[in-house]
Amino acid sequence: MSYLLKTKLSKIIGAAVTVLLFLFAFLSSLYFGQTAIVVEDIVQAFTRFNTSSINQVVVLEERLPRAVLGSVIGASLAIAGALMQALTGNPLASPSIFGINAGALFFVVLSITLFSFSSLVQIMWLALLGAAVAGLLVFLLGSIGRDGMTPIKVVLAGSAISALFLSMTQAMLVLDENGLQQVLFWLTGSISGRSLGMLYPILPFIVIAAAGAMFMGNALNVFATGEDVAKNLGQKTTLFKIGIGLIVIILAGSSVSIAGAIGFIGLVVPHITRGMFGPDYRWVIPLSAVLGASLLVSADVLARLLIMPQEIPVGIMTALIGTPFFIYIARYGLTKR
Repeated sequence: MSYLLKTKLSKIIGAAVTVLLFLFAFLSSLYFGQTAIVVEDIVQAFTRFNTSSINQVVVLEERLPRAVLGSVIGASLAIAGALMQALTGNPLASPSIFGINAGALFFVVLSITLFSFSSLVQIMWLALLGAAVAGLLVFLLGSIGRDGMTPIKVVLAGSAISALFLSMTQAMLVLDENGLQQVLFWLTGSISGRSLGMLYPILPFIVIAAAGAMFMGNALNVFATGEDVAKNLGQKTTLFKIGIGLIVIILAGSSVSIAGAIGFIGLVVPHITRGMFGPDYRWVIPLSAVLGASLLVSADVLARLLIMPQEIPVGIMTALIGTPFFIYIARYGLTKR
């Protein structure tokens, strides 16, 4: 696949522009919303915070957590998507192929309808457990057989596990209709109402997993040439695929556990990054993180502005953005890497 920026200098300039776009999206998230504020309120919220100023409280207590959570979740989903596309060799691959969304949502429904949990932190931990269980099941099923884990077996296993968890989720919601209203927030995906306190316990795992992905650039480039070639070059592909799987489970599972099912970030962003910077994963992974953060934060800003004073769940907004791109990929068959 051809790409836009071919020289090293143009890539550096492009990376700098990408970072500036993220900073613009982040500051826009602090500025725009139902409550009208001015730039001075934002500056004073960080320099001379006054608890009696409603605008400053809105900036620090509501908008800053949304901007930070959107950045972390968007970056995590984008990295996980890039890794899934490298692992499966499928241009339509995303973290949901591992059954992570379905597993997390089933455990959310389980925690609310069966155990009557009301604490978002408790529900988050169970959602993360569900994501991990689903991901591990897919990994184990995809590894059964003489050939070990292959892309087609991972896709089939992911489809089966997702269907299983989704069917169980629907069954539980049918039995407890009141639970539907409580889990609707998780089904559509949203970062509204989430606090940074939900992020802190799992942030170390996200940082470690993201850092591990960043250092995989050269190994991913070798793996992208083909598994047989990678083996001949001395790469331990089985351990490498296990490492990718664990990183995807941590990044995507953590994201779903906090914000619910936010789709298309992991599918769309890696393609955009490769279209701009080429297939070299030393560029794709970090810049996918920046673009993923920018896209989700921007989608959240649009979600709160379009029908004020009401808000559109950000998961719906990302679907509106991502669906045309998904159709484009399916129609014109963009290359997998």
